[in-house]
Amino acid sequence: MASSKPIAVVVGATSKWQAAGRNTLLAHGAEVDDSELPIGSRWGIGGAVAQKFAAEGCFVVITTRAAANAADLQEAIESRGGECMVVELDLVSDESVASAFRRIRESAGDPSVVVYNAGYLEGRDLPADMELLEHLPVDLFDTALHIAARGPFLVAKEVLPAMRAAGQGTFLITNNAASLRGRKRYTGQSLYYPRVMMRALAQVLTEEYSEYGVHVANVVIDGLIDSPGTHALPLAQKRPEVVMNPEKIAEAYWYLHTQDRSAWTHELQLTPHVTRPSF
Repeated sequence: MASSKPIAVVVGATSKWQAAGRNTLLAHGAEVDDSELPIGSRWGIGGAVAQKFAAEGCFVVITTRAAANAADLQEAIESRGGECMVVELDLVSDESVASAFRRIRESAGDPSVVVYNAGYLEGRDLPADMELLEHLPVDLFDTALHIAARGPFLVAKEVLPAMRAAGQGTFLITNNAASLRGRKRYTGQSLYYPRVMMRALAQVLTEEYSEYGVHVANVVIDGLIDSPGTHALPLAQKRPEVVMNPEKIAEAYWYLHTQDRSAWTHELQLTPHVTRPSF
């Protein structure tokens, strides 16, 4: 049965840096303890956004590749009186994307807001002698393209027609500083070249859909985001002032969603006060 509340879909609501996330296991070799972290920081940006929109009265749809990854997040939302559902979605599969949004429309309704928050770790485990592009495996590049460019394209095709017909809606993309210009990939970093395409897509969608009442924005998260896996990193332990609070980031997403249409923001860059913004 469709929800009477506005529908907020968070694509990639669970974090690769959560307690047993893929990046956490890669960086630390084992699951970490997240019991001392605030509930809003345990699933990174996606989890914080999901909790924020639920607290503001939305019915939140959490998408993740495996439903078990979102069980604790769903419990956290519902224990505070929020309403949500979990839908499995694999951005590498066209059919998975189509099936997921078909289920969302049938079970909840057409989304009022979609936050595309998908991340990936491809490239982080390559050794130091494989920094140059000539050494990158093609399948690694393909995965990065799927998540950073093809994924948001497919999701946009699923949700923008209904938003256009309704004359309103919000489509927000979580991005990073690598989207601002092409940058060399250093050892331990993900392959983020395709993020420039993600930013370009947000710009194109802004030009195409703003006139129909659809608010599109590219959100550049320019720093280290607090989460179980990043919280345990030496840099975060040594310099906590450079770590970004996911709950405060989520407030920025809500701000974008609730902006008056006479003054929309189409790109927002968030940076800790002690670091210089990337350009």
